[in-house]
Amino acid sequence: MISSMEKLNLPGITARIRDGKNGKKEIFDEIRKKFVNLTPEEWVRQHFLHFMIARLGFPASLIVVEAAIKYNKMVKRFDILVYRADGKPCMMVECKSPGVEITQAVFDQVAMYNMTLMVDYLAVTNGMAHYACKIDHENRTYAFLRDIPNYQTINLKS
Repeated sequence: MISSMEKLNLPGITARIRDGKNGKKEIFDEIRKKFVNLTPEEWVRQHFLHFMIARLGFPASLIVVEAAIKYNKMVKRFDILVYRADGKPCMMVECKSPGVEITQAVFDQVAMYNMTLMVDYLAVTNGMAHYACKIDHENRTYAFLRDIPNYQTINLKS
């Protein structure tokens, strides 16, 4: 672990870290198969990805990291998107730096992205606090969950 990176409320990881361009640290992202800048948000994203795969049973092959989507003619980037075995997107995760408080504005951001994707589960984390909710698109409601759901739970057909 890098001394400048904060200890998170997630299981520790064994990360491949190197000195990158301009003296900045980089961390290897197993999903994107490349080194990326090691920012506080990336530190959270990498820990959460490892947690999802190792502890919650999410197949790495069904996870997409930092891809673009179009919303109201604007291009936005989501942090983590998970697909079910049938190819339908089922969960989106928004990662923030540990110092960023999880507020209504953060949930509004992920909900806005979901207008395009229509996933059934949303999660938000800053590495210290983690929240998840299940969306009922038909009734336009949501319910917060006690824990981040595992892949078996979210892979069930709605």
